[in-house]
Amino acid sequence: MRVLVLNGPNLGLLGRREPDVYGSQSLEDIVALLTARATELGVELDAFQSDEEGALVSRIGQSEGQYDGIIFNPAAYTHTSLALRDALQASTVPCVEVHLSNTLARESFRHESLTGAACIGQIMGFGARSYLLALQALVEVLGAKNTADGKETGQ
Repeated sequence: MRVLVLNGPNLGLLGRREPDVYGSQSLEDIVALLTARATELGVELDAFQSDEEGALVSRIGQSEGQYDGIIFNPAAYTHTSLALRDALQASTVPCVEVHLSNTLARESFRHESLTGAACIGQIMGFGARSYLLALQALVEVLGAKNTADGKETGQ
């Protein structure tokens, strides 16, 4: 099972950017935690971060046939990007949207997710654990789908 972890704009600043909101862990710290958990689950993990919307759209489009699932923190693009929503809707690769903070408990402009409706689920508000919870959920959903399809889950 292969999973792509996508991270949007400003997430490369984690650990320095508003630690009271986003925590003190860097993106590298979070990816290391996620990679360790993925290894325990028998999942191959690739991570990609970009501040550029088009690069994220391209990675989603390229995921078909390469990945079984996507974990995606679109960051600010969550609330603004029809291009990312369209890419997610066009893709057959299931995606879980994640956020470190609970966007519904923040400013009103963060309450709407344009990308969330194109995902199989959303997990937010648990800091770095949001990623770990998303990985667990994605593995379980993909495992159930593979079992229903008569495929081996590799676990």
